[in-house]
Amino acid sequence: MTGASGSLLFLSQADVVRLLDIDRLLESLAAAFVELSAGRASVPPRIAARTDTGGLLGAMPGYISGVLEAKVVSVFPQNHARGLPSHQGLIALFDENTGAPLAVMDGVAITAIRTGASAAVAARWLARPEASTLAILGAGVQGRSNLAAFPRVRDFKEIRIASRNVATAEALAAENPRARPVATFKEAVQGADVVCCCTDAREPVIKYEWLVSGAHVSSVGGTFGPELDPQTIGAGMIFVESRDAVRQPPPAGAHELQGLRAESVTEIGEVIAGTQPGRTAPDQLTVYKSTGHAVEDAAAARLVYERAVAEGAGQRLAL
Repeated sequence: MTGASGSLLFLSQADVVRLLDIDRLLESLAAAFVELSAGRASVPPRIAARTDTGGLLGAMPGYISGVLEAKVVSVFPQNHARGLPSHQGLIALFDENTGAPLAVMDGVAITAIRTGASAAVAARWLARPEASTLAILGAGVQGRSNLAAFPRVRDFKEIRIASRNVATAEALAAENPRARPVATFKEAVQGADVVCCCTDAREPVIKYEWLVSGAHVSSVGGTFGPELDPQTIGAGMIFVESRDAVRQPPPAGAHELQGLRAESVTEIGEVIAGTQPGRTAPDQLTVYKSTGHAVEDAAAARLVYERAVAEGAGQRLAL
């Protein structure tokens, strides 16, 4: 990926939201997962600096399919009480041949959109084809991202949304005619074919006994603690973006997967490529545990950058 010499393209959050097409992103993410699992990406484990107030600043560099990028993202859960997003950050793109900086773009929208879209990609390959009921636990940024992405991979007839804040569940449900708010996580999960956990929980938000036979469970939250209960992890066939979710401690790894053998989980890129099986039976419990990955940022940032250049969007800055 190359750009104009000596100039830097700046793309705002509004630019990113307008330029990032979710349907194209789903296809781009699927290809990125295949590249990652095939060993054709250079992505070191992310690192994070932690503050005395409980926040963290993470760095996620990566190179895949001609995209050289780095995301710097802060995670401050206490921001919810301040009316601020818990995740904030920037993504920088660089020329793969010279290392020259090409663009800086908002990372908040990309992080939100690519996380829900990545989970939807996994559901496309893992959820039962006839899945018709979707439960979304959490009505914040990720709840909204999952609501935007998951109906693109299955024709859900009913969507249930639950949140610790009833008003936010009601507001999110109003954005989709098939969605309705429910009072509790348990009510949302029971009978649902696909369950999306999108919380900043420090302890599990679901119980295995709530799940129907053949459910697909997606977990994109749990940065600061386990979002899924041990019984669900123990009973399910586990899928991840990268086996580093097992090998690395949090925040690079997943709280729920610590102590598992790396070979006991399957990378979603292997399923897409056909080198490893996905769901093998209608009554099987499949679990996708996301920790977020730099190839997702690269896939999304590339789409945004290429469309911005084609349309002349954003602002050019001299370095």
